[in-house]
Amino acid sequence: MNRTTGDEGGHGEGGGRDRDEAGRARSARPRDGLGRPLPYGAEGVPRQPEGVVRGPDETLREAQRLLDAGMPFHAHEVFEDAWKSGPEAERDLWQGLAQLAVGLTHAARGNMAGGARLLRRGADRLEDATPGPDGAYGIDVGGLVAWARELAGRIGGAEGADAGGRVVDAAAEAPRLCPRLV
Repeated sequence: MNRTTGDEGGHGEGGGRDRDEAGRARSARPRDGLGRPLPYGAEGVPRQPEGVVRGPDETLREAQRLLDAGMPFHAHEVFEDAWKSGPEAERDLWQGLAQLAVGLTHAARGNMAGGARLLRRGADRLEDATPGPDGAYGIDVGGLVAWARELAGRIGGAEGADAGGRVVDAAAEAPRLCPRLV
């Protein structure tokens, strides 16, 4: 990975941009358990590798493990790999799950309005999703939609409201993706 520095645009001295060989931005900064960037050299949590092709069951197991560990940002990355590598017909399913994980991430970071908005958006996408060839792989879609709407209402109230800077415990609020993954 190449590290390049920018100019006066805020990316110069100490604010260099990480780029891959094709020039795409790739952050090599360490991250905390909620995906927030830490200073270079700080101890972070291991990053999820990008572009991993997993089957649906492996995707769900890995995402559930990360959610249970209070790492919804990392679970989002697992779902992102699934939507990018999976069939087009399943895109809404995996994107909806990714939006739920990002909504939980925002709520755990203290961004209640943004978290509530993403939880609602993910719930809407899941309701519109066309299940895969084997249904929704045992995913409790209805339960996840209800969970997302309940959490969104609790943390954000009406759309755009804020919960006064509270944060939620991502591990304690983690949803169950599939009853069979218990």
